[in-house]
Amino acid sequence: MTKGILKNRCISHKPPSALILLCCCVLSFGLFGCAGMAGYSNESLFPQGIDSVRLEMFDNRSFRRGVEYELSDALAKRIEVDTPYKIVTDPDRADTIIGGQIVSIGELALSTDRELGTILESEVELRAVVHWKNLKTGELMIDHRTVSASASYSTYQMQDFKYASTLAANNLARKIVELMEGSW
Repeated sequence: MTKGILKNRCISHKPPSALILLCCCVLSFGLFGCAGMAGYSNESLFPQGIDSVRLEMFDNRSFRRGVEYELSDALAKRIEVDTPYKIVTDPDRADTIIGGQIVSIGELALSTDRELGTILESEVELRAVVHWKNLKTGELMIDHRTVSASASYSTYQMQDFKYASTLAANNLARKIVELMEGSW
């Protein structure tokens, strides 16, 4: 009979189960893990106090013409859609001004046919220098930052340089709008 009592005693002094330990860990991390954080916010990622942006036509320093129009058009659309700002043409009504220059447009062969040596797929890369100035304060919000974007095309899929340069301009406009976001 003493064996049964000892056996019951050993069972009653079992260490806590893994589930209880897991619950304690989760509870402690939940209470103390984010002590300095303020939580979620509905605040805009873009700088406050700005309502309008004047977009200057991008200057093109490369030998390929027409890409500056594609980039300026794509950037105007991106600013209108992705930011709280409106595009204005009147410099007297604008709070800020954004512009820059395309410094290079490169084309690179990605793949070639083994037998014929013809290019199967190419890539277009656009590189631009961007500036964004607050006209109220005179502060340069983006100070001549270099941004690049690329897109690929294939002549076998009935695509050409124009198709890829338009895609690359849209990708570059998206990256420029991301630069307009305030720092976290």
